[in-house]
Amino acid sequence: MVSSVIGADMIEIPHRPALGFTLIELVIVITIIGILAAVALPRLIDAQRDARIAKANAIYGSIRSAAALARSRCELDIAAVAPSLTATNCASSPPFVNMDGNMVRIVNRYPAATADGIESAAQINLAADGLTASSTGTGTATRTFDVAGGTVPDCRISYQEATLSGAVVVAPVMSVATSGC
Repeated sequence: MVSSVIGADMIEIPHRPALGFTLIELVIVITIIGILAAVALPRLIDAQRDARIAKANAIYGSIRSAAALARSRCELDIAAVAPSLTATNCASSPPFVNMDGNMVRIVNRYPAATADGIESAAQINLAADGLTASSTGTGTATRTFDVAGGTVPDCRISYQEATLSGAVVVAPVMSVATSGC
């Protein structure tokens, strides 16, 4: 034990090492944490943007696949040897197809731009998928899906119903915008 002796009649006080951080050490640690936060925060924000873009592209792919599958199912219903006009299928009026137990509304042999059309065919769950949906127009209706957290209308998936050009079915127009995600 180290002790200090100042005088003969003085009491010995044991020397103990200092405990804790000095003010300089504390300032250095806070500065390092601030620098790390300044570097990490933009990367975190960029990761959120990438996640919204990935979600928009995944929903877009799901809509494209669902439209193609519904078209195939509709063609099978119509090509049946004796299509039943009393059953609910693509040959009935209004036309519907059964996709995995979901009755999907059909317009011009493709899913309608409605909740019971393309949204049902693609099995989109708005709340679970973080989307909001809206429909516009009659005749050539459009269903849009906006990704939560993105800038409307620059983080959106659009589905415009199939149309008829004379007797020819024009496929639906589908698009995805990710510049505002």
